[in-house]
Amino acid sequence: MTIPRIFLPHPMEVGLLCDLREEDQTYIKSVLRLKKNDHLVVFDGQGHEYQAMIHQINKSRTVVEILKKYHPQDKPVRIILLQALPKAGKMDFIIQKATELGVDRIVPFQSARSVSRLADDKKGQKEQRWQKIAIEAARQCGRADVPVIDPCLDFPEMIAGADGGGLKIIFWEEEARTGIKDVLSHNHSKSLNELSVVIGPEGGFLKEEVDQARQAGFKSVSLGHQILRVETAVLAILAILQYEKGVLGGSLRSGSEQ
Repeated sequence: MTIPRIFLPHPMEVGLLCDLREEDQTYIKSVLRLKKNDHLVVFDGQGHEYQAMIHQINKSRTVVEILKKYHPQDKPVRIILLQALPKAGKMDFIIQKATELGVDRIVPFQSARSVSRLADDKKGQKEQRWQKIAIEAARQCGRADVPVIDPCLDFPEMIAGADGGGLKIIFWEEEARTGIKDVLSHNHSKSLNELSVVIGPEGGFLKEEVDQARQAGFKSVSLGHQILRVETAVLAILAILQYEKGVLGGSLRSGSEQ
């Protein structure tokens, strides 16, 4: 039987007694039907996992005792996904799957051809919703860390804020000279452990936007001749990056105990 995993967003140490969040208490009692002395795994969203045991459980509270701490697993690459807002509820799906595929940070943005637009008074609500989706996806897929969901930006703000020192890529369907394979096979790219990836909306980017990204240090690349849906392109791109960096398809190593 798979050991249940619960998110506890605060520092923990062996021997500590911790109250579960209210939303997790219902899950523990009604769905999992756990009882006193049952074991579970808790994670703090910062890369740390702990073995815990239910110390107290009643109608008003559930308390767990931290028994062991696991060493965090090394991550060979840090991926930042800069994603243009897609239509309808597709962003929920993208947040979920990007979390499962190991993205460390997600920056939503609005570009010239974005159909979906967020009013200023709705941005905070969306950010909170997307962060909850990322937490739940991390719990289900076994991640000990949770990607940070940034506030939604406009395209110029997004480009100006992408000032990391790693490889920076913008995917453009009109790029005819450079494919993703060309960039990733370059010796310089292989040595980098941070990747910033910009993916556009359904209508793609304006040439002026791509030029602006290039001036900021981004390389424009193509996935190939086929035009993929936004949500399909995200999955394909992230899977390629994780495979190239050895996250997908590599050897399995579990965290050791402290």
